[in-house]
Amino acid sequence: MSQTLKAQKQTSRYIRFVTVVGLVVNILLTTVKFWAGIAGHSQVLVADAIHSLSDTISDLAIIIGSYFWSKPADEDHPYGHRRIETIITLFVGLMLVLAAVGIIRQAFLTIHSGRHVRPALITAAVAALSVVVKESLYRWTRQAGEKCRSGAVIANAWHHRSDAMSSIPALLSIVGSIMLPGMAFLDRLGAILVALFILHAAHKIMLPGLKELVDTSADDEICAQIKEIAEQMPGVRDIHHLRARLSGARLYVDLHMVVDGDISVRQGHDIARMVKRDIINSELQVVDVVIHLEPQ
Repeated sequence: MSQTLKAQKQTSRYIRFVTVVGLVVNILLTTVKFWAGIAGHSQVLVADAIHSLSDTISDLAIIIGSYFWSKPADEDHPYGHRRIETIITLFVGLMLVLAAVGIIRQAFLTIHSGRHVRPALITAAVAALSVVVKESLYRWTRQAGEKCRSGAVIANAWHHRSDAMSSIPALLSIVGSIMLPGMAFLDRLGAILVALFILHAAHKIMLPGLKELVDTSADDEICAQIKEIAEQMPGVRDIHHLRARLSGARLYVDLHMVVDGDISVRQGHDIARMVKRDIINSELQVVDVVIHLEPQ
């Protein structure tokens, strides 16, 4: 087994470990929030529970998806399976959108009905606990995602952060509903505010995935680094028509390389091979480079 394949398997195992921990925490939080929200008459906490439930679904999607996107390229998938990670990222974002729409709809229906019940004190304690737990989970998961260069894991980390942020207005609206007589409707307004936080998080998650899906070019800074690496190789006269696209968290590159027209084909090939090696061995997460040789 090659070192690259071993590293991919180790990364995949680490991703699953981080996600399983998040899954367990989300299941516990979702259960507690639903119980406290229903028993304590807090619609905003039930909305927060739905958000946590969407976290649970995204955790499961990543655990299942990581078994597939870490597989090496094969005859049917010569470019590998990294697009599965992109699809999972978009799925996570879509779950957030659907959760937010459902929360807003239910909150407006309740406000329109005019039936407002003041939440119980336990709902405030659960909301405060959620803020602390989910913010801690966000920091750990994002660190893991950046270490593994996994867009899906980073997206899931932001899912945790959005849950933590949504619990803050949930907490404030619950406290306001409890302490201010006649202001129980604040709980429902808090639910709408939570949904807006969720939609913002969905936008941040889905935009990079959509860019990958339509083969948006890598950043100019990354392309400049690739060009710099190639031009440092002795024998390279010029690099142009450089293109780089994302597939998951990895890059595919193609470029035109100008060399001395008097050298042999073998010498030109050797220069191209070394340029490709240096680009792939860099820290840019490039998995393949296609080089077109041009004589000067």
